[in-house]
Amino acid sequence: MNKSELIDAIAAKSELSKAASGQALDAVIQTIVQAVAKGDSVSLVGFGTFKSTARAARDGKNPRTGEKLKIPATVIPKFTPGATFKATVAAKGKKKK
Repeated sequence: MNKSELIDAIAAKSELSKAASGQALDAVIQTIVQAVAKGDSVSLVGFGTFKSTARAARDGKNPRTGEKLKIPATVIPKFTPGATFKATVAAKGKKKK
């Protein structure tokens, strides 16, 4: 599902227009990104948690040349799915077999 399909699904379930659904989705995404960028975590019970995590500096290797290189420390976004989300996905996975 891409963004426009997600907007269509939101519009159908919420009885909002596609334009209003798109604006709401953009606002939610922007709010989550800004909060995580500030170092806050965003928890949506049953869905999951968005947070920032520090990644330590490490040694790497250029796969083409084999040359060793230093990969600097950085901060990355991380999503941890909630119990309800994981259970729903696991249940759907069992039915497909």
